[in-house]
Amino acid sequence: MKKTIFILTILLFTASAAFSQSIESKIREFARNEYPNDSEMQNYIYKQQMLAYRYMLTVTDSEVKEIAVREYPNDYAMQQYTYNNQLAAKNYMKTVTDREVKQIAYREYPNDYAMQQYTYNNQLAAKNYMKTVTDKEVKQIAYREYPNDYSMQKYTYDNQLSAKNYMKSVTNSATKAKAQREYPNDYSMQKYTYDNLVY
Repeated sequence: MKKTIFILTILLFTASAAFSQSIESKIREFARNEYPNDSEMQNYIYKQQMLAYRYMLTVTDSEVKEIAVREYPNDYAMQQYTYNNQLAAKNYMKTVTDREVKQIAYREYPNDYAMQQYTYNNQLAAKNYMKTVTDKEVKQIAYREYPNDYSMQKYTYDNQLSAKNYMKSVTNSATKAKAQREYPNDYSMQKYTYDNLVY
């Protein structure tokens, strides 16, 4: 029995040492590929990657770890960076309060917490902006085009309002009438048409 335990211990130690050696050689190769003609940078990258590799062995959120490994299968430093970034974003997304905007973010990026956070913040700012706009007609155009996307509503509103104001200032009434006839509900296209006809 003692002999069997001893043999198993030796085998386990040998397998662990071989695996450790294979990781080290894999990381050395990664460093050589990054800086083929710079041994100092190779050494720096090797140390950085080994620290990140050891760090990734300690992380506890398996879902977030999977995201990091999937994005950077051969770069432990980028895995560490991505893991920390995604974990912070996952925790942030647990605290957000606007359910509708959270749904937009989740729908766009179901497997990327960092992009969910970015989208949530962007969409929420645009939603709040759209509450403050004053041109009801232009707001309606923006809402009609993008009923489920506040960022695109904001972009469309600003674009359409600028075009509407531009169309008020143009002087060629015949060309203006033609552009308005072609696009009665789209100031951006009126502007585009007007400019093409005039210039």
